[in-house]
Amino acid sequence: MKTILPRKVISASVSGTLFAIILGLTLPHSTGDINLSFNQSHFVSTITSIPVYMMYCFPAILIYGVFTSIISDKLGDFISIKIKEKNVEPFVSGALHIIFGLILFWVSLGASILFFITDRILRSRYKRYKWLEAIKSLAIPVLTWLLFMGIVWGNNMYFS
Repeated sequence: MKTILPRKVISASVSGTLFAIILGLTLPHSTGDINLSFNQSHFVSTITSIPVYMMYCFPAILIYGVFTSIISDKLGDFISIKIKEKNVEPFVSGALHIIFGLILFWVSLGASILFFITDRILRSRYKRYKWLEAIKSLAIPVLTWLLFMGIVWGNNMYFS
């Protein structure tokens, strides 16, 4: 358990950041400024929405995603041992990630699939992740949030 949790936190850091960026690119909110051209307005909406998505999505992915991913992996391991077929574990774990990801329908489903893929990539490296690495990985969403907030601030300061 103590080797799984740091990997799950790293997976949450990477997938939570990627998910917020993907969500911002696909579902930017309207800024309400009608004077901007479409491309400029879409860019501003995207850049503005990413930090907002990160504030709401990342904590949920970190807490709920890590918890349910551990459950999914443990149940996958248990079932694969019970039926004596090691190749079943990724399928059971993936199916449980999808089931747990349906809590908020399509939006959270995307996050759970991205979390599963990120975790499997980290797991395939056969590296024992330490807590220091997990804590350092939390800099990924923090620095990404600061970057996009800096762009929003700069846009508001110089172009408004």
